[in-house]
Amino acid sequence: MPNEAYVWAWLPGATTPVVAGRVAGVSPRGRDSVTFEYQPTYLRNQAAIALSPELPMAAGVQVPAAGLDIFGVLLDAIPDGWGRHVIDRTVLAREPDNFIAATPDLFTYMLQSASDRIGGLDFQQSATQYLPRGPKHTPALLDLVHAAEMLERGETIPESFADAVLPGTAAGGSRPKAIINIDDRSYIAKFSSTTDHFPVVKSEAVAMELARRLGIQTAHTQLENVGGRDVLLVQRFDRPNDGTRRMQVSALTVLVKNADTARGATSYPGLADKIRESFTNPRATLAELFKRVVFNVMVRNTDNHARNEAAFWDGKHFTLTPAYDISPGLGRRDSIASHPMAITPDGDNRSLLAVCVKAAPVFQLTSTEAKQLVEEMDEMIRLNWDDASTMAQLTTGQRRQLWEASVLNPAIYWPM
Repeated sequence: MPNEAYVWAWLPGATTPVVAGRVAGVSPRGRDSVTFEYQPTYLRNQAAIALSPELPMAAGVQVPAAGLDIFGVLLDAIPDGWGRHVIDRTVLAREPDNFIAATPDLFTYMLQSASDRIGGLDFQQSATQYLPRGPKHTPALLDLVHAAEMLERGETIPESFADAVLPGTAAGGSRPKAIINIDDRSYIAKFSSTTDHFPVVKSEAVAMELARRLGIQTAHTQLENVGGRDVLLVQRFDRPNDGTRRMQVSALTVLVKNADTARGATSYPGLADKIRESFTNPRATLAELFKRVVFNVMVRNTDNHARNEAAFWDGKHFTLTPAYDISPGLGRRDSIASHPMAITPDGDNRSLLAVCVKAAPVFQLTSTEAKQLVEEMDEMIRLNWDDASTMAQLTTGQRRQLWEASVLNPAIYWPM
């Protein structure tokens, strides 16, 4: 098993990567950890930028902050959930009689995943030669659907589907997905799952459409039906059409928090502090973030953890990316949901509009401004629900299933 790799980076405006540094596995605190060291050539490069504020441009080995096993900007570039599942199936399938040797670790995930990963970084075995990992041919969307189904069933992937499997390792999240290029644009294709008990893909499609109509900055999406399965195509905003790649980190990295202990340890007030400190257009960004928090409450998106918000990084400042993962969840009518990130400074994470209004000062809004915005958003959802549902191809039964269970559940109006 490898215990080192080289990080290659696409600098702002560049269409080809340069080697930035070396990551290595060590045990400095009695547990496995991943250190980082910039390459001398990178430090001498006048165009080079720090990969993130947690990795300042300096010579020597850098160790993650206490409580972290790896720098967040590096973890953001490593597959999780579905991507790791794909690699587990393919790596273990190659060495079925040697489970221990074939059990993937972080370095395996770095070096086995596709190179067209989210953001502007990639991992390589060499410091001098960049060899991208990816499909030899652009797979058909139907092949991607079939490959995802096979993986969900725990089947071994045949060689003929190798190109269809690899792109899925570069995206994050736990649900079946893949990365695909269509008409020279890059998309994340999100698939329905055999375990879905409600129209998960369609519900995200309608949520993204409603968010867009409410003026929330969102990634472009389109819903397709392929081989009888729903597929949501989410256009990538980290891939401009000029061949460059935009560096991007999660809010978890901005907050310098451990992914394993983030639930209960991250908050919107904490993120708001970071926005005021180091984001472009902080006031407008805070207002945008408030709308996203309110909208998550209105559509019962309880998956709005710190890895589902992200920011571009230009070496000096962060800029909030468009919203890209708004996944309504089902709940009983009149049942209060909770969120993985606290909404108020005192740690209240209840999915109530009153809690959002209470948090207004965090987002540099008055209570009056917050109440007015909440009322306007509520009205806009009611006005646009039918049309947005039609665009998301929801059946009459599916609309009834989501309305007031996912969307505008009566419980969100309860007083605190």
